[in-house]
Amino acid sequence: MKILVLDVGGTHVKILATGHKTRLQFDSGPKMTAKEMVAQVKAVTSQAGWDYDVISIGYPGAVLHDRPVMEPHNLAKGWVGFNFARALGRPVKIINDAALQSIGSYRGGRMLFLGLGTGLGTALIVESMVEPMELAHLPYKKGRTFEDYVGLQGLERLGRKKWRKNVAEVIQLLKTATQADYVVLGGGNARLLKKLPPDTRLGNNDNAFRGGFRLWQDPKFASRPRQHVHSSSAA
Repeated sequence: MKILVLDVGGTHVKILATGHKTRLQFDSGPKMTAKEMVAQVKAVTSQAGWDYDVISIGYPGAVLHDRPVMEPHNLAKGWVGFNFARALGRPVKIINDAALQSIGSYRGGRMLFLGLGTGLGTALIVESMVEPMELAHLPYKKGRTFEDYVGLQGLERLGRKKWRKNVAEVIQLLKTATQADYVVLGGGNARLLKKLPPDTRLGNNDNAFRGGFRLWQDPKFASRPRQHVHSSSAA
């Protein structure tokens, strides 16, 4: 079985398929609809000569039963109600993008995943069960949310030094609240951290691809009984 994985972010759509080492990508952004994304996926994979049997999609928003239930914050509208399987012509599994990265990062036990990207993506895996979470937009301090402090806007508003301090505080707070054994940091801005708190390690954005493959290959995740609703984008 050949698997195509689509990691849909607010800036880029990244693509990898079984048997390939180099990923493809194209720009996304606030004007990209689901229909346009599908057209570009078909174009770039056809040009590259890739073939595939099934598809995993990491979506930057809430997902229920393999369907987006909220429009993404950083893309155009038209994702809710879109039939991805029919448009792509293959069986499709859709999951929140933070959850996809968390599955690819998981090494057992109770793991909290935090995606430091455009927003704050969150997911908790407990003994291979991905728990639904909505932490990014919860109030944190001074009338702002966790995402306002550790997402891209927080980085730009606070500067790197204060942003790093807030990231460390948020990691410890959420780790304690979720009773996680360890924390994995993903997202493009995780690389800006100089020092990691205890029991915290850096993930890799490519773990989204690993997670996409595991959705079809790993029996522990293939049925996904509770991993259908998750928080905002990690991209």
